[in-house]
Amino acid sequence: MTKATYKDAGVDLDLYQKAMSSIHPLLAKTHLAQKSRVMDLPGGFAGLFRLNNPEQGKSGRNYEDPVLVSGTDGVGTKIKVAIEAGIYNTIGIDLVAMCVNDCLCLGAEPLFFLDYIALGKDDPDRLVDLMEGVSKGCVLSKAALLGGETAIMPDLYGDGDFDMAGFCVGVVERNQILDGHAIQAGDVVLGLESSGFHSNGYSLIRKAVFEMAGLGIDDPIEELNQRTVGSLLLEPTRIYTAAINSIYESFPDQIVLSGLAHITGGGLVENVERILPANRRIEMKKSAWEVPALFEWLQSLGNIDEEEMFRVFNMGIGMVAIVRADHSKAVQEKLQASQISTHILGKVTEGEKGVALV
Repeated sequence: MTKATYKDAGVDLDLYQKAMSSIHPLLAKTHLAQKSRVMDLPGGFAGLFRLNNPEQGKSGRNYEDPVLVSGTDGVGTKIKVAIEAGIYNTIGIDLVAMCVNDCLCLGAEPLFFLDYIALGKDDPDRLVDLMEGVSKGCVLSKAALLGGETAIMPDLYGDGDFDMAGFCVGVVERNQILDGHAIQAGDVVLGLESSGFHSNGYSLIRKAVFEMAGLGIDDPIEELNQRTVGSLLLEPTRIYTAAINSIYESFPDQIVLSGLAHITGGGLVENVERILPANRRIEMKKSAWEVPALFEWLQSLGNIDEEEMFRVFNMGIGMVAIVRADHSKAVQEKLQASQISTHILGKVTEGEKGVALV
């Protein structure tokens, strides 16, 4: 009688262990920014992290009344583009960015990150590439990659398929939670530039690029400096940790930021409106920044209405910071020093709650 084995069923534990041995150094890189707070636990079933810093000044901050902030997300059908291109070492940056940028919006210091990766079959090389991106994203976020899970699920996923999910935990002092209540009339609305499409709207992007225009993943785009379709669509999501931290570090004892919004699905209007208190209104001028050419290229390919473009995509603005007017110039200078171009999109006024693009 034939004996069944896990390997015959589609899961090779030896290949899995091979991948794990290559992944441990990628985890170790992410622990440097939080070195004194990550606790060693060889062989543990979970990760340990000290909330307060035992070596003051070495890494992170200490808190009197800490509140944990959590966020989770994935990268959507951008994964399909990575599979088509055969490029797997950047999509993990997107995964970290989508979670960390959300946590930043509450004023949180990112602490640690967890990942979940599911594959249709054992593929150590692909797994290591995916984890390389996650590791780099955590380094950019100053968040320790504390643990995760890899699942091999034949029959549920095709041989070449995979999916990813991420989970970020941060912390903020209770009296410094950035929930928008401090937004007041006269505050200046700054737009921080995105690095491209980030990780939203890829079902529409793929329909316009591959289905309607019939382009291939390796086709060069003449109007975008001959960049290939794959390199353009796989540009990683920008992580804003260093830029936002530079503001807190420069003005530790002052209320400078009154609100932050991560511009994801829903665009500028819906995401900024979420953080506005009652009786606060913003009119953003479309003329305040130049929409990057890649969005115009996509709009033309898919014959997409401008209203739909602004509703689905970030249109070149990946995060919005609402700042006190008397500090707006200094904040802009700090952001520029962090290699983040910014634009004054408008001002907060009194009026019916809402955001308008004019």
